[in-house]
Amino acid sequence: MLNDVIAFITPENIYLIANWGVIPFWLLLILAPNHGLTNFLAQSIIAPLLLATGYSFLSYNLYLEKNIFDGFELYSGLDGLYSMFANEVLLLIFWLHFLAISLFAGAWIIRDARRYLIPKIITIPSLILTYFSGPVGLVIYWFIRIFFAKKISFND
Repeated sequence: MLNDVIAFITPENIYLIANWGVIPFWLLLILAPNHGLTNFLAQSIIAPLLLATGYSFLSYNLYLEKNIFDGFELYSGLDGLYSMFANEVLLLIFWLHFLAISLFAGAWIIRDARRYLIPKIITIPSLILTYFSGPVGLVIYWFIRIFFAKKISFND
């Protein structure tokens, strides 16, 4: 039984589970941002914890296979980044990183919109953009926020 579970936990399956797994959290943020279930699931540590589990599992397996920093060429230029992402496990680790951070940003948008009484319908485009393009959605929300907060603030 345990061997079957371990055999199931492949990088491909982690990728599919993580990609499809974040969608319910995003739907909660978009469709029911002020619901208690959204607060419990999408605005808590639950989603990042699940993604961090996959991240840690992959990192540990990479460590067992070889030095985790072999091929880690993040700061050696674009060719180094391309080379690093040729390793599917490192690519998946960074994809999980992106999913967690963008979901965190989406949850922050909802909490902040609640603070400034920004209507849900107005936050939806920035949430969708945050899901697909991270920083672009966050910047769009920031411009919306300026209008509702009636101030420009770079750090709250």
